[in-house]
Amino acid sequence: TQSHSQRVTRSDVAKEAGTSVAVVSYVINNGPRPVAEATRQRVLQAIKKTGYRPNGIRIKDRKSGSAGMP
Repeated sequence: TQSHSQRVTRSDVAKEAGTSVAVVSYVINNGPRPVAEATRQRVLQAIKKTGYRPNGIRIKDRKSGSAGMP
């Protein structure tokens, strides 16, 4: 396996937030499963702290229905 020394992954965010990688994905993609607000906030804080950036993933805003990069 190759080492991505500077690349922050969903796994890194999950470790920081104390959740599974799946929960991180649910938060980023607004589904397919609901995430408790407290957990969602932990994941969002972990994303900020780690500097995680999705790799070409478009995030759809459930409220506006628009899609865009975070």
